[in-house]
Amino acid sequence: TTTTTTTTTTTTTTPTTTTTKNTTSSTNTVPDTYWYNGNLQEGKKGDFVTRWARGVKVAEPIKRYDPISAEKLLFRQPAKWLLRNIQIGLPLALWATAVITDILTNNEPSNRKARAQQLQKTISLLGPAIIKGGQALASRSDLMPSEYLEELQKLQDDVPTFDDKQAFQTIEQELNIDSFDQVFELIQQEPVAAASIGQVYQARLKSNGDIVALKIQRPNCEQVIALDLYVLRWWSGLGNILFQWLGRDIDLTSIIDDFGELIYRELDYVAEAANAQRFSQLYSGYVRDVFVPKVYSELTTSKVLTMEWIDGYRLTDTQSLEQNGLDRKKLVDTLVQCSLRQILENGFFHADPHAGNLLACKDGRLCYLDFGMMSYADTPQRNGFLLAVVHIVNRDWDELVQLYQKLGFIPYGTDLQPIADALENTLPDALNADLSELNFKSVVSNLGDIMYTYPFSLPPFYIAIIRCLGVLEGLAIQVDPQARIINDAYPYIANRVLTDPQDELQEALRRLALTPQGTIRWNRLEGLLETAKNSEGYDVTVALDQLTNYLISDDGEALLNDLTDRIVDGTDSLGTEFIGYTLEASRALVLNDEVAAVRAFRSIQKIFEEEEQQQQQQQDDDNNQNRNKHSGQEHAKVDVTSERLRTGLADLLPEPTPSMRRFWKIASLLGARGASSDPTKLFPIVRKLAQEPKVQKTASEIAARLGERALSRSLRAAFGLSSPSFQSRSSGIDSGVSPSNTKNTK
Repeated sequence: TTTTTTTTTTTTTTPTTTTTKNTTSSTNTVPDTYWYNGNLQEGKKGDFVTRWARGVKVAEPIKRYDPISAEKLLFRQPAKWLLRNIQIGLPLALWATAVITDILTNNEPSNRKARAQQLQKTISLLGPAIIKGGQALASRSDLMPSEYLEELQKLQDDVPTFDDKQAFQTIEQELNIDSFDQVFELIQQEPVAAASIGQVYQARLKSNGDIVALKIQRPNCEQVIALDLYVLRWWSGLGNILFQWLGRDIDLTSIIDDFGELIYRELDYVAEAANAQRFSQLYSGYVRDVFVPKVYSELTTSKVLTMEWIDGYRLTDTQSLEQNGLDRKKLVDTLVQCSLRQILENGFFHADPHAGNLLACKDGRLCYLDFGMMSYADTPQRNGFLLAVVHIVNRDWDELVQLYQKLGFIPYGTDLQPIADALENTLPDALNADLSELNFKSVVSNLGDIMYTYPFSLPPFYIAIIRCLGVLEGLAIQVDPQARIINDAYPYIANRVLTDPQDELQEALRRLALTPQGTIRWNRLEGLLETAKNSEGYDVTVALDQLTNYLISDDGEALLNDLTDRIVDGTDSLGTEFIGYTLEASRALVLNDEVAAVRAFRSIQKIFEEEEQQQQQQQDDDNNQNRNKHSGQEHAKVDVTSERLRTGLADLLPEPTPSMRRFWKIASLLGARGASSDPTKLFPIVRKLAQEPKVQKTASEIAARLGERALSRSLRAAFGLSSPSFQSRSSGIDSGVSPSNTKNTK
């Protein structure tokens, strides 16, 4: 491969000098003048149709799937659909018969690879719609063995090609040019890839020398897909009758209709181009190391898509990644973080992130390809998905089923208690694994069993998200066997819960971090803070602002009282402990042990010398590779140095008390600033608290109680009595105060 293209993404290109016959012909070509800021605009004249009409969130095709019209047309042509039934049913029946025979003769395991190859070849010859179905099965590890998954993944870009002459004729007709050679020069004579709907050529523009990828739609693709959808829809009607007989409320016809709507979007390459450009605007500059090829809009029609050619490697091509020094874990992290932001922030997401639609560029960026299958989840839907994760983590099954009903998954009037009981009895088995081992597949599989048993009806957006995340985890594990999407996603979820001001997410934070009585679950809050600091863009000052807003609200009184008790108890115990600790450390390091002092000095000196060498090496690497330093690097180096100092001196200092360890832990979490954190944001928070009468009263109470304790300790020490113990309103629960020491001092 050649050097990776590093051109920054743009939304349109300058018009080429191509001579066309008629730019306003009956084809679906959209002139460059109808593009503005990467979006197609409504034309003042003519039949040009914007793909963003009526405020749609995913670009609409000119011709949309209409099952009723298709049924009226095809029902009058029985020869077509009867023949198509035979063409589809016979090869699949032969494969199924072979598998059943293998099972009966106990040869299924040994013949599985051959049967998987047979199924892949059979599907690849059955047309675009059936191939799309096979591609969907390739990501369903819960349904298919690994041998089948491996073979079906070949359907992503290894299907039979169609004739080059037909492809070039399509280009000439769509672009209204006299000949293919007038505009393009082929770099490779054969297609570089073939997929279910089209095939791709590598070519050079004669006008400016740019190397482009030409995607050309298969001949009569829409007619073939319409016929296949009609056949599948007919069979789904029989399936609905069977499910009704079994007492199941599953509408297979609506599933086929949703599939038809998705595949018709993929048939319109102008809609795909518009999706690519919106995706680039939303993510290629916002998410680090994400790249989208630019679109040549003046050379794009509904059946021809011209995009910038990108040299790169598949994420599953381990050998090429290693040879080029590409970090697989970093690529997976970029993929996961970008996907989470697509689904949970903007809602506009790539619904098919399989290996064939992604490339690792030589400069380390992740390139997205093929924007035909996009989906959208609006704000309530994506917040609902995030809340579902929170309820599952919190084991709040009653709230989870109520949320499912609110989202439309469960009909109103359904008895929810049996569903909540089923969730409680089933999901903990999948959730009891360590977070680093928690598998998305196992959680979804357990949820799927419940959703099959009870009257669930899943909307398209939820199916698209589940499919996206399932494909994502499957690919991530292929690239990095240690990858776990739930583990990788949790820092982002914690970040959103801590910092997002939306009411639904603030309610999620309260459910996670507070008890029903309004006191803090310290371990869980500490866990959220600890996890969120690993999320890109995390800003602890925003989290503090959200927490203080609740603290001074009418609902925060219990929390304020709880904090008051903990501050008083912690400061009181920390004060006495810190004095003793400082004296003991001083003796160990200076006063009584010269050897320990020398060892401490040499340890510190060695750590800083190594740190200086590492910084110099990093600077040399940056200069050699012309990389920019990210804003969070220096802070990360300080954290590493501090940790090494603590480790290096651990055997020289006395063991900190539990109260001191808690203090340093909280201080480090509140000081863990992400790349977007700004220390000046703390000033408005402090000012807000200082001006709040409720906080002023609390501060006075804290000072008075600490004064009382200091006076009591002094008086008892003067008379030679033991140290006092004090009663707090929290009664010592989870406050660092021993229950045995919470009696009133007499």
